Formats: sequence, C-alpha cells, structure tokens
Amino acid sequence: MNPQLVDHLRVVFTMSFLLGIAAASENDLDLKFCGTWVHGKGALSLDINLSTGCKGLLISANETYLSIDGQITSQCSRSEVISLKNHQEQQTEFCLYWDPLVDQMKLQVGGNNFTLCWPVRLQGSCCTDLSHGQNEPMASYGIRDGTVYTDLISKNTHKAYNFGGQPIQCTILCEQALNRSYTSTSQDTVRKEHICARKSEVEMKADFTGYNVISPFTEGNSVKATAIVHLPPALKQAAKKTNKVVCTFFNSNYLFEEDHNEVKVLNNVVEITVENEVIANLPEPIRITFHHDTIYKTHSRKCVSWDTRKDPLQVNWAMDGCETKQSGEKQTECLCNHLTYFTVLVQLEPRPVRHLLALTAITSLGCAVSVISCVALIIYLFRKRRFKEKFTRIHLGLAVSLFLLHLLFFLTGVLANVGGERVCTWVGAALHYALLSSFTWMGLQVFHTFWSVYKIFIQMFSPQHYIWILVGFGFPIIPVMILGCIGGIYGIREVVPSNDVNNPYLMCWMRTEREALLAHYFINLPILIFLVLSGIVMLFVVYREIKPRDEWKNNRVAFLSIWGLSCLFGTTWGLTFLDFGPLSDFVLFVSCFLNSFQGFFLMLRFWILDCMRKQAGGSYSGSTSSSSSSSTGSTKQRMLQAQEKS
Repeated sequence: MNPQLVDHLRVVFTMSFLLGIAAASENDLDLKFCGTWVHGKGALSLDINLSTGCKGLLISANETYLSIDGQITSQCSRSEVISLKNHQEQQTEFCLYWDPLVDQMKLQVGGNNFTLCWPVRLQGSCCTDLSHGQNEPMASYGIRDGTVYTDLISKNTHKAYNFGGQPIQCTILCEQALNRSYTSTSQDTVRKEHICARKSEVEMKADFTGYNVISPFTEGNSVKATAIVHLPPALKQAAKKTNKVVCTFFNSNYLFEEDHNEVKVLNNVVEITVENEVIANLPEPIRITFHHDTIYKTHSRKCVSWDTRKDPLQVNWAMDGCETKQSGEKQTECLCNHLTYFTVLVQLEPRPVRHLLALTAITSLGCAVSVISCVALIIYLFRKRRFKEKFTRIHLGLAVSLFLLHLLFFLTGVLANVGGERVCTWVGAALHYALLSSFTWMGLQVFHTFWSVYKIFIQMFSPQHYIWILVGFGFPIIPVMILGCIGGIYGIREVVPSNDVNNPYLMCWMRTEREALLAHYFINLPILIFLVLSGIVMLFVVYREIKPRDEWKNNRVAFLSIWGLSCLFGTTWGLTFLDFGPLSDFVLFVSCFLNSFQGFFLMLRFWILDCMRKQAGGSYSGSTSSSSSSSTGSTKQRMLQAQEKS
C-alpha cells in the first residue's frame, strides 16, 4: 500500500477517534500538543505571536525558528522573539499546553519551561475544541511525531500543524468540568473543579425576610458545605433595579492569592453581586460563615474583601467594611456591609509581641507620669528669669512636643476603640507630627550644644528665636501634610499579642499597607538614625571637652551630665534598633521604660541641677548662672569662661 495513503488514513482514524472522544465528553478542557522539532545546529529562537479571539492556532517550525502563532486567548496578547541556547543535536522535544479556563499557555522546549500566557480569573468566553486541520507539506526541517495528548497524528516531518478553535462560554465549560469531577479522580480534573465556581441565584420577592445560601463542594465521595451566606432583608431595600442576587462560590485560592509570603487566602472565596448595582453601607450586614481547616491561635485571621472597582485584575484584599467573628478553630464568621469578593486572610508567620500586657502597662504609666512632668517643666521654664535665652526656648519646645507625644500615646488605645477609623486618621497624623516634632527639637538640642562648644572659635551669625520655633514646630508639618494628602497612611494599627493573636491591641498610628510602610521606612527611620548617630557623636564631643574639669571627678555630676544629655539628644531611641536576638525582650522593656518616662527624666534632671546649683551657692554658675540647665551643664560654661579669659 502507498505509504502516503497509509499516513492519510492514520490521520483520518486519529481525528475520528479524537472527535469521538470529544463528542462523548462534550468539550475539551485543555490541549496538549507535543512533537519533535527537527532543526539545524545554529542559533535557535522561539517566535511568539498570540492575540485575543478564537480563530485558531498554528504551530510551525523550520531550521532556526519554532513559531507559536494563534488567536485563541481571552486576554493574553504577546508578540516577541525568544533566543534559545545552541543545540548540538538537530532535534529537540517540545510540548505546548493550553488551558482555556484560565487563559494560560505554557511551552516546554528541551527541558526549558516558558509561560507564554499567565493564568487570570475566569473569563466570559473560552476558546476550546482545538480540532486538527490539514497538515502543512512535509519538509526536511519542521515538526515530527506530532501528537495530541498521547495520540499520534503523523510520524512524518511537517512544516506546521493547524488547529481550529470553537468559542464557548467559560461557565459552560466549568459546569462540564465540575460534572466530570464526580466520576474522575485525575489531578487535572480536580484542579478544574477548584478553578471553576458554583453559582446560586436568589430571587428576593416582596415578602423577602432573609435567605441562607449554602455552597456544596465535593470532598472525596461526600458533599461538604464550605461556606454559608446569609442574605439579610436590608439587601432587598438597598437593591433598586433588580431583585436577583448571585452568590458565586470558589473552592480554590488559585486566582485570588496575593504575592506575599506572610499571608494566605483560604481556599474558600465567595462573590456576592447584584447585577448592575453597587451595594455598600448596608444597615444590616451580610453574614458569611466559612468552614475551613484548623487555624491555630498562633495564626491570626481576618475577614477581607476585594474592591474590584479600583482594578478588577489586581488582587488587593482589604479589611474595610468587614468584621471578624471566630467560632472555633475550624469556623470563621464574617459580617460585611457591602457586596464583592470575600474570604479570610490568614497570617502564616506572625511576629506577635511578647508580654504585650506588661509593656502596655509600663507605657501607660510612663506616658501619664511624663505628661504631668512636662507640664511641670513647662511652668518651670516659663518662670525662669532668663526665659529669653535660646537654650531655654529649645528646652521649652522639646517639653511641649514631648507633652503632646505622651498625651496622644496615652489616649491612642481609647480613641482607636471608641472613635474608629475616622478618628484614628486624625489622631494618627497628630501622633506622627508630635513624634517628628520631638525628634526635631532633640536635633536642635544637638545643634545648639555644638554651637555652644565651638562658637568661641567660629564666629557665626546666631539664629533668631523664631527660627528655632519655625524649625521645631513647622518642619514636621510638611511630611505629615504630604502623607495626609496621599491618603490611606494613618488609621487603626493592630499590635498582635503572642498569647492571643486574634485579639490585637488597637492604636491610632500609621497603617500596615504598603504606602504606610514605605512612609515609615523613608521618613521615620532616616530621621531617627540621623538623630541617634548625631546624638552619640555629640555625647562624645561633650565628654571630651568637660572630662579635664575638676567637676567631672564628682561621680554624681558625671552621671547626671551623661544621663541628661542622653535624654536631650534622643540617643535612648537607639535601643529600638537592638530588638533582635536573645536579648530582644530585655531591650524591648528597657526601651519602653526609657522612652515612655522620657518627660519625667527631663523634669528630674532640671530639678536636680537646680538643687545642686542652690546647694553650691552659685559655684556652678558664674557670669551665666542659668547655664546649669543648658544642654551641657555648668562644667561646660566654666570651661568656656576660662577660654574666653585666655
């Protein structure tokens, strides 16, 4: 018999067999085409040209190129040439995989894997049933041993293989995949079941008093309710144009996973929609009960929703509009006041705060004492005779900013629980301003101390008092206003305790979203690093200058000078960078104690210096008697006086 006739008969038989399978099993769920690329020994390339539609797919090859040219995708468009490594052999195995449900195409060539189209959400139209057409003529270079799945189409070498596609609604294809999952145990069919969704439509009639929608999904040979949605009567009142509600249940996070290693979306995702309407701010929330695998107390969980109006293709889960109620380790209830996609976000690797209750108690006590101390220090500085001295104004500015910082920090927990997100936006901005203002005034202390030590050697213009005030209170307004205009930076911040990660401590501060974290890393941390480093350098400078003086031999004076200057220069904040390793708990307690009682320590320093000055009968003063309360103490002033006389 003629070999060419045999080849044609084989093609007819194979296609009849494939069509018989297709007819028996309805539509194809995917395509797998493999073959051997016969090519030359030179440089090889992939020529990719894909566009949307459902006209067909052409797989061709020659001496140097393997080409994938098709119009079968729903969203993916790609046109480029990819260079391959040189092959000493003149043939290379390859396989092309097409998944119409998620619009994904992958190519495997000689052990290299290429994703030509990345998976996306389920689309409206899918291009499937890629039936094989007439082969291109045989040639010396091309594709040999072309197969669909494991069925051989031709053993000869052809220039190209043509496949024609048929459009179909993806929901229909999904229903077929779900129906086949009951009789098939293949991994691919199970994955299709996870990708596809089940829909339930509810008609809200005039006497609608609420309705429970149950999601049935198979687990082995049984049916398991993975989610239950309760639609409240308020939903019918909010829907103006239609009475139909559609609940779509996904049994996989395949299409909804965020690109973060710290959090994970549950396999259960629910979409609730009312056609052509945006439903928000419901007076009675929708209750969604998720049944899931065990989530232990060490992993926090939060109900989240996805606002598709911003970017339907960008996964961005947010906690706005949803409240989380836990009902054990295997059940979570979400109460949400709007319609969109809903699921539960699980913290995989939490970094909870150890001993949060003790740290909160220390902070509250320290802030309360510091507020009272700052008030006393402000009154004391106002009553000083030499109030017009620059150092007094700097001390006063620091006392005012610390008063505001400790007061807001003391009240932040109460305001977060009582005022909610709206109040926390303003309180968080005010707290950030107070923190930056405190850092700025500490930096001015460093600058003024440097000025006082070296001004006798460098004759410079002395800044006016309003310059200090403008810098200390005006500069922090700029970054806070910029961040406020950006929006989404300030709000409720959750501090997770290690003993119960599901009941976090609420405070008003910068949020945990990407923009807020960037603001923290590019504004707060650089300012703090600069302050701590400059403060340490200035401590060394002052120590070197006053160490030769007789007063330094007095241990009490030496300790008070270094301790007081450490508070004034903000070096105690440097402990926050040492919160790691085996001593992290100890460092955290020390840092919390020193910084929360900072206002008290400053008042204590001024009071002790004043007592020492009175006991010494003015021996610590001289021509500038008030200098005992300045940045470097009386020893520096006596040193400067001696240098001036010389």
